[in-house]
Amino acid sequence: MTSPKAAFALAGSLAVGLGTVGIVAQTAGTPGTPGTPGTIDSHVAAAKAAAGQDHPALFGTLCSPTALRPPAPAPPAASGAARGAAPAGPRPAPPRAEWYAEPVRVFDNLYFVGQSEYSVWAVTTSEGIIVIDAIFDYSVEAEVADGLRKLGLDPTKIRYAVISHGHGDHHGGAKFLQEKFGTRIIMGAPDWDLVERGAARTPAPKRDIVATDGQKLTLGDTTLTLYLTPGHTPGTISTLVPVKDGGRTHLAAAWGGTAFNFPRTPENFRVYINSADRFRDIVTKAGADVIIANHTRFDGTPKKVAALARRKPGQAHPYVIGKEAAAKYVTVAGECARAALLSLPAAGN
Repeated sequence: MTSPKAAFALAGSLAVGLGTVGIVAQTAGTPGTPGTPGTIDSHVAAAKAAAGQDHPALFGTLCSPTALRPPAPAPPAASGAARGAAPAGPRPAPPRAEWYAEPVRVFDNLYFVGQSEYSVWAVTTSEGIIVIDAIFDYSVEAEVADGLRKLGLDPTKIRYAVISHGHGDHHGGAKFLQEKFGTRIIMGAPDWDLVERGAARTPAPKRDIVATDGQKLTLGDTTLTLYLTPGHTPGTISTLVPVKDGGRTHLAAAWGGTAFNFPRTPENFRVYINSADRFRDIVTKAGADVIIANHTRFDGTPKKVAALARRKPGQAHPYVIGKEAAAKYVTVAGECARAALLSLPAAGN
C-alpha cells in the first residue's frame, strides 16, 4: 500500500465553467440575522474570522479583490458567423508531470486518488467503492484506476461516482468509469444538462442517476448523504461521508462547489448564499468534524498529506479539525458570497 507523501504542487487558477441558476429570495444578511444587510467590509471581516488558521486558502480565494470585483460589462453580441461557429474542441491533455499525484490512504475507509489540484475521494465499503468526483478524462485512468490498484484496491468495484458539479475538472472521467467498470454516475438534474451541452469539450457519460436532496446512498455498511446545494452550478451536490480512524469514527463534509465563476447576478449569489447557509446548518447539526474538498488547496490536502506521512501513533489526525471549524468552512463561503453580492451595482448597497 502506498504511504502518504507530499506529492502535490499547489496549482493555479480554478477551472472555469458556466451555468445560470434559479432565483431564491434572500437578502445578503449576516448569519443568524436573515434579511439584515451588512457591508462588504463587515462580511469580509466575518469570513476572515471564520477562516482563522484552518481555511486560509478558501478565504484568500473567495474574498480576494478579484472575487469581489464588480462584473465586467457584457461583450457585444456575436456576429452571425461567430454565433454559428462550432464549439471548442476536446480539452488537450497537459504533460503528466503537471498534474500527477500519488494516491494516499487518508482514513481507514477514505482514499485520495486525485490530481495535484483536483480531488477524487474513494470511499471503501463492505460491498464496493464510491468515488466522489472523476477529474479529467486524460487523468482518470492514471489517478483513479491505477491509483486504487497501487493502494491494493480493485477499481472494478467502483459502484458509484458522485459528481459534485458539472464542470469538466470534476466530471471529465465519469464516462471512462461508466464504460470501463459499469460505475453508476450520480449528478444533480441541471448538471446532467450542463454536462451534455459541453460534450464537445469534455466526454459526457450516459445519463444515469439524478440526485435528490437528502438522498441516502447506501453501499454495504456505509451510507453517504447527498444534498442539493445550487450556486456554483445549478445542480451542485454537497455530501456527508462517515470516515474511520482506528477505533474512532468521524464525519466528513464535502462542499460541492466553491468559486464564484458563474454569471455574476444578484439572483445567482442569493442562491449560493442560501445553499451555503443551509449546508452550514446541516454540517453543524450532523456534527461533521472533517472537511474534504474537490480542490486540494481548499482543504489543505498538500500539507495534511505531508502531516499524515509524519504522523505517529496517538497523534491527532490532520484532517480532523473539529466540529466548529468544519462549520466555519461553509461560513467562509457564505460570507464571501455576501460581500460579492454587495459589490454588484444591482445589489442596491
